[in-house]
Amino acid sequence: MKLKTVVLKNFRAYKKEIRVNISDFTAFIGKNDVGKSTILEALDIFFNGTNGIVKFDRLDANVNSEEKKVVIGCVFTDLPKKIVLDTLSQTTLEEEYLLNEDGDLEIHKVFDCTLKTPRENVFVVANHPTRDEVKDLLELSNSELKTRAKDMGIDLSEIDQRSNSALRFAIRNNIGELNIQKTKVQLNKHIWDSIAKVLPHFALFQADRTSKDGDSEVQDPMKVAISEAIKSVQDKLSEVKEIVKKQAEDVANRTLKMLQEMNPDLAKELVPNFKEPKWESVFKLCLVGDNDIPINKRGSGARRIILLSFFRAEAERRQQEEGGSGIIYAIEEPETAQHPEYQKVLVDALKSLAQQSNCQVIITTHVPSLAGLLPIETLRYIDVDKDGERRVREGDSEVYAEIADQLGVLPDRRVKLFVCVEGPHDVSFLEHISRLLHTQDNGIPVLGDIAGNELKGDPRVVVFPLGGSILSKWVNKRYLSAFGIPEVHIYDSDNGNNPKYLKAAEKENKREDGSKAFLTRKREMENYLHPDAIYEVFGVRVNFTDEDDVVNIVHNALILEGAKEHNKDKIKNKLNNVVASKMTLERLRERDPDGEIYEWFKLIASMISDEESVEC
Repeated sequence: MKLKTVVLKNFRAYKKEIRVNISDFTAFIGKNDVGKSTILEALDIFFNGTNGIVKFDRLDANVNSEEKKVVIGCVFTDLPKKIVLDTLSQTTLEEEYLLNEDGDLEIHKVFDCTLKTPRENVFVVANHPTRDEVKDLLELSNSELKTRAKDMGIDLSEIDQRSNSALRFAIRNNIGELNIQKTKVQLNKHIWDSIAKVLPHFALFQADRTSKDGDSEVQDPMKVAISEAIKSVQDKLSEVKEIVKKQAEDVANRTLKMLQEMNPDLAKELVPNFKEPKWESVFKLCLVGDNDIPINKRGSGARRIILLSFFRAEAERRQQEEGGSGIIYAIEEPETAQHPEYQKVLVDALKSLAQQSNCQVIITTHVPSLAGLLPIETLRYIDVDKDGERRVREGDSEVYAEIADQLGVLPDRRVKLFVCVEGPHDVSFLEHISRLLHTQDNGIPVLGDIAGNELKGDPRVVVFPLGGSILSKWVNKRYLSAFGIPEVHIYDSDNGNNPKYLKAAEKENKREDGSKAFLTRKREMENYLHPDAIYEVFGVRVNFTDEDDVVNIVHNALILEGAKEHNKDKIKNKLNNVVASKMTLERLRERDPDGEIYEWFKLIASMISDEESVEC
């Protein structure tokens, strides 16, 4: 399951109902105290209740509202096909009329803040039957359902009367028109607990948390590591325990024998009592660096990045133990105490994490250097309207412009050329290949910055994915388009069956500012990769032509080998990053004997050539 929307009403600064879209990677942007952390804390209350970091309090109700009921809701998509609700028999959310008009699961938790200690009441907002005979079926026990069915004259002889879902189905099927309407259906504790088991696991890492090696995020995974290790050698430890016990009791018995001779009365009072060892308390594991320096003695930036890793480890462990259907990482201000260079590494790691199956990442930030690295489609801008109401906006140029202006994300005036490609995977491919060609010809510009690679990108060239971009590149494009910056467009030919890109290329080639467009001679970037490089990374041997879908071929080969990695998006990402980094000049020449890619880069080099030094 995946979180699709967050619903807030009357919670802290959010007075009116607001609905916030959540994607695989979501970044909340805004000034301090505008309500970014409020959304993450609301989610912690929703998912983790009294076991969470954040505890709901009656003072969480909006201070300017007369309404004292607070709503924290979540809408979920990618729902399970089957679910066990209140008996051992399986049913579906659709059959139980628990889905909204979009076919999603929408759950609201409502808190009555007139009470000293508000308790949650859980509702499903759904297109649900409203006829008196059926509107309350989910609230009835097994005996009550059987009584309702008998009162309606339903023959139960052919029905499994132990199954509540079967009884509900029979009752609904008996009355004909159900009068389906959008309504709130209150869930009893048993049904809510059953639904909660299949919800994603939510893990919150707060910005103002401490950073010591005694924190639970550090201790818990380390204790688990010790516990698992102990389990794996339990038989050997039992042997050690018996040896120690035997020898210790032997010493104790000989001592008592000596005592018997000296003081018989005292000896009678004493008996050997061997206490079972608690191995978990015997062993302790912590991380130390050079000269045995512990975490809590390291710098704040090092402590925080280590704790973020522990946070991930513990969240994944809990998700696996609890059997959730996904995991949501919520991280406040991940840039805190991090050097700008590590901020990029961290953002790349979080984006990669969000690409994993059943995984979502939500962050907050108000730092320009981090915001500039974020994909524009992930941005959610929180501000206050003229009436003082919070609003969360996304998805248009006006919003991106406000974010850039508000945070001070400025264009890079050194840019002299845009290289435009279809998507972010093409960007990755060209960044890796540019480094390879640069080793042969240092006149070839290095494109972009790659984490862990010492070659820095040439600031005169920006690679811009037309199908999505990070904020800093969008800012560059927006500000510099008026200055007639020339562009080189490289589009996939897709077997030559894509007239959309053909027309786009023809349009670019008609520009009078020196811009140029290419259609790849092969199907797409992956077709220029060498099978040996693919084998090094994936461990499968593949052969493909210039027209084949390489991602699909690798996908099928992995399935045949019984490999776990079947997700095509992950395969495509790995091909254009890890496999591309394994390419050599010899492999590239074999895959591209005509030097097509080298010609692209020679043109790029000529278009930025001048007498100025390149500032990197």
